[in-house]
Amino acid sequence: MKSSAMKNTHALPKIGLIGLGIMGGAMAKYLVESGFDVCGYDIDPKARARLKNLGGKPYTSIARVVQHVDIAITSLPSAQALKAVTQEITQNLVKANGVGKVVIETSTLPIQDKESCAKHLKSVGIVTLDCPIIGTVSHLKDRTWTIFASGPKKSYLQVLPLLRQFTDDTPYLGVFGSGTKMKLAANHLVAIYNVAYAESVTLARKMGLDPREMLQHFGNSPILGTGVMRSRMAMMVERQYAPATMKVEVWQKDMAIIGDLAKTVNCPTPLFTVSADIYTAAMAQGLALEDTAATAEVLGSMAGIKPRRNQ
Repeated sequence: MKSSAMKNTHALPKIGLIGLGIMGGAMAKYLVESGFDVCGYDIDPKARARLKNLGGKPYTSIARVVQHVDIAITSLPSAQALKAVTQEITQNLVKANGVGKVVIETSTLPIQDKESCAKHLKSVGIVTLDCPIIGTVSHLKDRTWTIFASGPKKSYLQVLPLLRQFTDDTPYLGVFGSGTKMKLAANHLVAIYNVAYAESVTLARKMGLDPREMLQHFGNSPILGTGVMRSRMAMMVERQYAPATMKVEVWQKDMAIIGDLAKTVNCPTPLFTVSADIYTAAMAQGLALEDTAATAEVLGSMAGIKPRRNQ
């Protein structure tokens, strides 16, 4: 069910999406269907064409998107992409163009890169909020995302009705960067959970148990069940990892960010460190474009379980 938090206003804000991949494209679709005037940009012409087919307005430059919107949402795959987006905006806008505009940065990227982005956008009058998202596209449909917001509170309150179009779980965590820290703490757990569930499914198969029954009994258990278990173990049970909710190759970026941050704060992460090798093995086995649930295939191979027929 979609929120009606903004439905009673006379004029909905114009929204721009920069980055129209899995998450950005899903947000654009959701907002268009909710009646928003949405424009967007992606380096991939096919992604821009998808936005047009949805009823949004694709533009061929990032600066043009920002010029035409009140709020821009960035959903980007890398720090290099964020740097390029920031440069194009600051090189093509003067301060008068940016005043009153807000950029909601939702990507999972190193904090220092986000801080650099915010500093440069501020020079043209744009306020940046750090708002990474917990959840996949399927969770958006169910309104079960969590958006960890941080940055200037006045701007957070300004965009809160928009954030609540996606979910009611939009905590404000304080100074810029706090949202990303919380997201990395969450992804640290998810990295371990994925491998733990893959190991559990593999053990069940080796014991002659049907992992479907294990998921049936464990998935909704108030003691054992988690959302990660229900979504990822379902893929492991069927041994089908596409369409991916999080590709292994993209997850490797998150793993590197978490590992680097842990070293920076002198925090040992033995379970996380062990799990990292399983994702690396998935890459080596040609599973880069499949969901991270494909870690079950890595452990299955180690346990002598026959490969999938379609592998």
